[in-house]
Amino acid sequence: MSFLDKSDEEIIKIADPIWQNLLRSSNIKDYGSFTKDLSSQMLYGANEVELGKQWSSNELISTLSDDSKAFGCLRRGLYVTVLYKQKSTKIPGEFLGRLVLGEEGDQVKVFGATIF
Repeated sequence: MSFLDKSDEEIIKIADPIWQNLLRSSNIKDYGSFTKDLSSQMLYGANEVELGKQWSSNELISTLSDDSKAFGCLRRGLYVTVLYKQKSTKIPGEFLGRLVLGEEGDQVKVFGATIF
């Protein structure tokens, strides 16, 4: 079965460990771990220097709580966007996490990840 044909629940089961890895590795600013699930397209724009700049200038992306909850999937073309309710360990309130997944070869890879 194609990744795109899976149910929301099946996709979230695939997405959750990827999201948790992004959270943990962003918090400790570990470039190698952070990039392990990125697509080749994402790797092109997510070089170590650029990510280092983001980690140093944005407190949110290095204080992400493990307390996140996926609440839906959006399908568009070749990609599925999984939406997360995300919290920070230091910044009050709730944030929207967005994880865009797609297939690269026979693997599910990250084609986009943001926190709003």
